[in-house]
Amino acid sequence: MNTQTDTSLKVFDVVKQVFSVFFVVFGIAAFYYFFNVQLIYRVFGLLGSFLVAISIITTTAWGISIRIFILDSKVEIRKIVWPTREETTRTTLLVFAMVSIVSLVLWLLDTFLFWGVKLLTDQGL
Repeated sequence: MNTQTDTSLKVFDVVKQVFSVFFVVFGIAAFYYFFNVQLIYRVFGLLGSFLVAISIITTTAWGISIRIFILDSKVEIRKIVWPTREETTRTTLLVFAMVSIVSLVLWLLDTFLFWGVKLLTDQGL
């Protein structure tokens, strides 16, 4: 009995998804079919058909799982501990200092290697 109910719910979800795709296609087709109507009315019609499609999709199992994911994401965002301005400034200055030091070391290494290659190939004399 339970598996039959699950199957009918899945079929009903597929029907809802097909109807939502139909509303999107219908809205786009109507947007271009009524080309002589003012643009603002066509845009409102298109947005209306998209809203109807979204409202249908949100009643499916897939739409409900997306809604739950979004709500859980909001809860997780509230748990984030943001750094203070002082911590951010300190970290940024540390990154700048490390980049400067590494670039200096790489420049020196490149200079010495270039000097060594010139000596080995007798181009430096």
